[in-house]
Amino acid sequence: MHKSAPTSRIALLTLAGVLLLLPTLASSYHGGIGGEQSHQGSTGQVDIDDVAKSGCLCHNEVADNSVQVILDDVPFAWVAGETYTFHLQLIGGPPATGTYTGGFSMRVSLGSLSSDEAQNWELDEQSLTHTEASSANADRAWVVQWTAPAEAGAGTVNFWIVGNAVNGDQVPGVEDRWNQLNFALSEGDDATAAMGTRTLFAGDGNVSPPEPAHHGVDLHHMGAKLRAHWLGLLGFGAVLGVVAFAGLLLRYGFSTSYKGRSNQLRLRYKLMRRGDQ
Repeated sequence: MHKSAPTSRIALLTLAGVLLLLPTLASSYHGGIGGEQSHQGSTGQVDIDDVAKSGCLCHNEVADNSVQVILDDVPFAWVAGETYTFHLQLIGGPPATGTYTGGFSMRVSLGSLSSDEAQNWELDEQSLTHTEASSANADRAWVVQWTAPAEAGAGTVNFWIVGNAVNGDQVPGVEDRWNQLNFALSEGDDATAAMGTRTLFAGDGNVSPPEPAHHGVDLHHMGAKLRAHWLGLLGFGAVLGVVAFAGLLLRYGFSTSYKGRSNQLRLRYKLMRRGDQ
């Protein structure tokens, strides 16, 4: 009887601690997100069928075009059984200076998604999201693969991608931004495959280049360019030297008014003027 009271108090304290942590856990999805979610918005509880289709409403209720969702190496059409490697990147929003500052949720209507830097949401091969490690990428970039349907005749494939750029405090706020890229790929053939790939993006296109990590160029990495630079300077210096030498020679070697000339040279000038020789 006496031992049950401390045990009950410990259980209550543990439950209270878990309840205190629930808001933080519910407000941060740095381990990935997808599928059905519930969100407490300004108009009440909002239930969405899929994050990739509806958006990351947990951080902001509307998309923001200042965040650029860029997908590179997208084919013009898909070929049955082919695996395509996409490069997904988010640009804009708060600086990616802390942990858990970027994430995404992606869904396709057909085929399967995979990545070494992301994970299938709840083992659904048609849904892909970031991992806890990749949500801390400084460049907010991921490499993903999409394998087209194995059989031809499946028709158009729809893609939904939501990218989330946040400040890393793990709490929804006005600084957190997200945007959405949706597109469709029709079925193609060898002719469309020969057209190559393209880049798709969603956003206002106002992209500022990142600040360089360092300024200048290491001389050890300039190679032939550095040698050519110095050879050019040496050649230019040699030309200047020749011009200076010729000027001095003309000024002091052959001038009759130069007081410092030798007696022999002075006598020769004198004889030449007299016409004795």
